[in-house]
Amino acid sequence: MPIKQLAHVCIFARDLDATKQFYTQVLGLDIAFNFTRDGRVFGFYLHAGGRSHIEVFENAEAEFDKTNRINHLCLEVTSLDEMIAQIRGQGVEITDKSLACDDTWQAWTADPNGTRIELFEYTDKSAQFVGGDRVANW
Repeated sequence: MPIKQLAHVCIFARDLDATKQFYTQVLGLDIAFNFTRDGRVFGFYLHAGGRSHIEVFENAEAEFDKTNRINHLCLEVTSLDEMIAQIRGQGVEITDKSLACDDTWQAWTADPNGTRIELFEYTDKSAQFVGGDRVANW
């Protein structure tokens, strides 16, 4: 198969500093590198595990609705309970942990631009590993 893996998801940020603070301080991701133009940072790349990244570009005029942004991005975590505590400790809202129909634990938050973020913890029964159709209960 020629496709190896997801390389990155790109989002726009109305407030680049607030977005950087959210992804680095609240979610704890590291910056891989910055994009600069005319001597100033206008975007950055975040490590999102393995060779996956989140690419962010400043766009103060971006309008965010269901027609011109991604639905959500999903980040796998090693401990959803710890991640929920970390995010709430930063004063950011996040849903309680719930078991999804694919037998993965999940919780939801959003970045300062309204981009929805699913935090995901696999189980031994997760459909991603054991297969089988699942009935969506949402």
